[in-house]
Amino acid sequence: MATTETFDRLVLIEPGELAVALDGPHPPLVLDVRWALGDPDGRLHYRAEHIPGAVFADLDTELADRPAPGQGRHPLPEVGRLQEAARGWGLAEGQPVVVYDANGGQSAARAWWLLRWAGVADVRILDGALAGWTARGLPLATGDVRPEPGDVVLSAGHLPVLTADEAAALPGNGVLLDARAPQRYRGEVEPVDPRAGHIPGAVNAPASANLDADGRFLSPERLREHYAALGTTPGRPVGVYCGSGVTAAHDIAALAVAGIDAALYPGSWSAWSSDPERSVATGPEAAPNAEGADR
Repeated sequence: MATTETFDRLVLIEPGELAVALDGPHPPLVLDVRWALGDPDGRLHYRAEHIPGAVFADLDTELADRPAPGQGRHPLPEVGRLQEAARGWGLAEGQPVVVYDANGGQSAARAWWLLRWAGVADVRILDGALAGWTARGLPLATGDVRPEPGDVVLSAGHLPVLTADEAAALPGNGVLLDARAPQRYRGEVEPVDPRAGHIPGAVNAPASANLDADGRFLSPERLREHYAALGTTPGRPVGVYCGSGVTAAHDIAALAVAGIDAALYPGSWSAWSSDPERSVATGPEAAPNAEGADR
C-alpha cells in the first residue's frame, strides 16, 4: 500500500511527466474538461488551444446526466452512457487517463472522480492545470481531435457516494465538508440554486483552499494539516458536497493526496435545496477564511 508521502503520485501528474508519457510507447488519454459556472464555451476554449492530442470532454452532457428533481444539476450519468462517451474519447481498456482544465483542476476533478467511480484505475489530474503546462513552454494545438473509438468497459460503484439522508446524518459521527465558496456556504448569496445556506452541521472547505498561489495542489503534509483543522481524524468518515457535485470532487482529490478517503454526495446543494423537507443552516458555522469558486 502507498505511504502518505506517495498518495499524491496516485492522484496528480506534473506537466513534464505528462509530456514524457505522451512521447512514450503507451501514451495516456488526455481529456480537456474546461467548464465553469456561467461559462458555456468550454469547447470553444479547447478549440482555440489545448494540449496536443487532448480530447474535449463535455461536463454537462458527458460527465453528467440531465438535471432531474431530487438529483440536482449534475446527476451521475448512467454508466452505459458514460462508457459510450469514454469510447468516443478513444479510451481503450487499461489505458491511463490524464484530465486537466484551466482552473486548477476544479472541473477536471469531476472527470477524475467519475472515471475512478466507473472502474478506471489510473486517472490523474494535471497539477497546475493548463497554465502549468504553458509555463513550462510546452506546445499547444488547435482545433478538434477526433480519435478512433476505444473499447473500455466501465462499471459503476468503485468509489463511495452518499444519499441525502446519509449526508444529513454524517455530521453526527463524521465530517461533512461543503466545497463551495464561503459566501454561498454562509447563505449570503445564492446565484443558481433554490435556497441559500448549507446542510446543517457541514463544515466549509472551499476547493480553492487546496491550491497554492500557482494553482498547484498543496503538499500532502499541508493538506493533512488543512483537513485536520476541519475535523478529519483517522477512522472518522468524511463526506463532501458542493453546488452540484463538481468541485466536491476537487476536495475528494485533495483528501486523497493527503491519504484520506471521502465519499461524494452527488446531488449536493442543488438537490438538497430543492427539497422543501430538508433543513437549511446559514451563517459562519465552522467556515474557514478562504475564498473560492464553486460548482
